[in-house]
Amino acid sequence: MAPIRARPDRITGITVCLRPFRAAGPRLEAETVGDKLVVHNYGHGGSGWSLSWGYAMEAVRMALAGGARDIAVLGAGALGLTAATVAQRAGARVTIYARERPQETRSARATGVWSPDSRIALSGSVDAGFAARWEAFTRTSFRMHQQFLGLADAPVEWTERYILSDMRPSGPSPDPMGFAHYGGRIRDLTPETVTLSPADHPFPTAYARRAALPMFNITAYAKMLVDDFLLGGGRFETVEFHSPSELARLPQAVIVNCPGYGARALWKDESLVPVRGQIAWLVPQPEVTYGVHYRGVGTISRRDGLVVQNSGADESYGHNDANEAPDRAEADAAVATIARLFPTAT
Repeated sequence: MAPIRARPDRITGITVCLRPFRAAGPRLEAETVGDKLVVHNYGHGGSGWSLSWGYAMEAVRMALAGGARDIAVLGAGALGLTAATVAQRAGARVTIYARERPQETRSARATGVWSPDSRIALSGSVDAGFAARWEAFTRTSFRMHQQFLGLADAPVEWTERYILSDMRPSGPSPDPMGFAHYGGRIRDLTPETVTLSPADHPFPTAYARRAALPMFNITAYAKMLVDDFLLGGGRFETVEFHSPSELARLPQAVIVNCPGYGARALWKDESLVPVRGQIAWLVPQPEVTYGVHYRGVGTISRRDGLVVQNSGADESYGHNDANEAPDRAEADAAVATIARLFPTAT
């Protein structure tokens, strides 16, 4: 296995993403705003890319139920791009209205791992049917992602992850906030995690487990979606909305609202809480085809760079922290943690 060259001088950039968390889970519902039908589709925590297709299909079904065929989509992130694509495939004319293009959105700063229940909700705050709906949307999304395997630029590919520990894992991970975890409902979608003996892995840790999961090369994935959208006749309009009343100026009567964390300001939705996540980007290493997780730091090798992220001791790390300023000390510490696994790498 090619070693990861985890050195601070190989950091090419530091990006910060605010994941849009709602204790009750994503907002997926329709409301009338003036003479517009607005279908909300936001608040997916750390699961936006993973769940994008399943939620988009339901949001578009609601948007087109009345027969409209000219649709506006607010937001050009993971949820906005997929909603626009689904609406196009259903025969609608679609315009995406957004302040930023896809490569500038918070979605573009995501890690790119298959994580459909990452900070998706609090287990004590969801309604009785949420878990079943989540499972249905997850399975739909998984099937859609698999259609992009083997394409040029590898927008989606499978990769192996190694979960490493110096001490024997003992029971479930700490969860002080009570996040909802539904992995058991979709265990059939991915291979089982395998516990390895010290002779079966090259890492200097006493304990190791191996998992195989899908990964998104987000730069290539978003470009593919944008290209398909434009080829299908879609349009981008650069605009920033400050209040729902400003939607009155749009020519479309039906709007799919996918602003991510931006919904907190636009819709005054105080139920939307930021969860800060920072990535240190290392020079790409195409020979590295795996990822590791060690001492609260995860790394994965994408086509556009090696992603290194401090995820903390549990999922509460970064909760209610809206600071989007890069923290170089945090980046250096995360890279140094991974470097311990590769003491001879140069």
